[in-house]
Amino acid sequence: MFLLMITSGFSQKKFDVDYEADYKLDYKLSNASNYRKETTFALLINERSSFFKDLHKYIADSLEVEKANISLEESMKYNTDFRDYIGTTSAKIYVTAEVNYIAFEYQEINKTDWKIKNEFKIVSGYKCQKAETTKYGRTWIAWFTTDIPFQFGPYKFNSLPGLIAEVYDTKDDYHYTLYAFRKRKYTCKSANVAKNAKKITKEKFNEVFKNRLAGRMKLHEQYLENKEDIEQLRRNAIAAEKTYNPIELNIY
Repeated sequence: MFLLMITSGFSQKKFDVDYEADYKLDYKLSNASNYRKETTFALLINERSSFFKDLHKYIADSLEVEKANISLEESMKYNTDFRDYIGTTSAKIYVTAEVNYIAFEYQEINKTDWKIKNEFKIVSGYKCQKAETTKYGRTWIAWFTTDIPFQFGPYKFNSLPGLIAEVYDTKDDYHYTLYAFRKRKYTCKSANVAKNAKKITKEKFNEVFKNRLAGRMKLHEQYLENKEDIEQLRRNAIAAEKTYNPIELNIY
């Protein structure tokens, strides 16, 4: 989303990059099975802010900016479960997210009450210290390194005395691990390609997200004529919704 300008928030489409941290996410989207998936993310960093996005989305967005138009087939090669753009400053977190192909923007106060522990381990070659917090309906364990003096991390986690190299919830449903960190110097021109995003509160966005099934069915029904196919699609969607395991169980 975002060339940092405090007055306009993170609604810009560019982001000035000084460093990049890459993370692997091992996650479980459904409570109905133990099936797990993996994806990767880039955390773009400068002195005052960070920007976080799935690397598949990063590639697709870059192609869209460079080519101005990419085919649906090419775009699907970079499909991901995580299409959000997350920008972080010391004061706020800025999110652009999609629901049924409509982009929304919301902000939240950047405040996490970490408890730093006197425990240490090595993560990806860096000496790290442990910290814990309760956030978004889960208890999280983070390992941060003062060897990289940036108070950022994956997803919305930050504000520790060094880069977060690993963070996971106590059920291990979502587990981020740093696998690369390097200095970079460029302007990411495709940081946020969402157009005409609707600005709403996080509370309102949460309502829209909870009601996404009805909107999704309305979209499908435009292209399906067979009532049995529509009903089967509805049953499958309802079943998936009941077992859905989001990273945020609560909005705060």
